[in-house]
Amino acid sequence: MESEANISKGKVLIAEPFSNNIHFRRSVVFLCEHSAEGGTIGFVLNKKTSLTIHELVEDFPEFEATIFYGGPVATSTLHYIHNVGEILDESIEVCQGVYWGGDFEKLKFLIRSKLVSPKNVRFYIGYSGWSEGQLKEEMEHGSWYIDDAFANYIFKSDPTHLWRQVLNNRGDTFSVIAQMPDTTSMN
Repeated sequence: MESEANISKGKVLIAEPFSNNIHFRRSVVFLCEHSAEGGTIGFVLNKKTSLTIHELVEDFPEFEATIFYGGPVATSTLHYIHNVGEILDESIEVCQGVYWGGDFEKLKFLIRSKLVSPKNVRFYIGYSGWSEGQLKEEMEHGSWYIDDAFANYIFKSDPTHLWRQVLNNRGDTFSVIAQMPDTTSMN
């Protein structure tokens, strides 16, 4: 069982392999905010949608970006994680090399100016959120493993293999868990 004391921004939650939760099955959630009194906010890193940024934002510059499903909360909202916090005002540094949000108009300007490319930013509809004590309870029930986040998980890893990759990086028993089939019918 993972310790709730390890929950903090800049970590990833890794769904246990037998979860039947449709929102989080075999997901990796990047935590952007956490406080014991205020709850937790994060984004599912490995669930692509078929949406494009132009379907969501009319005046967005030409940009080939995949939209990811961030989670089941406020699915009419758009969020973004990026690695250009040094040039994007109002960005919040979450961990080394990874920022959350920032001035959206300036982001569009930086894209038009070719200073930001699709490899620098990931967009999410909705987010994953837990109220005070909710994530602690889920951790106590063994719903999640927790580990450090790395910029490569967001910007360089193949999202379709991320759940397995993160578990393999933990080694030992987790490498075995990563090899478990997605369905039990293969057993």
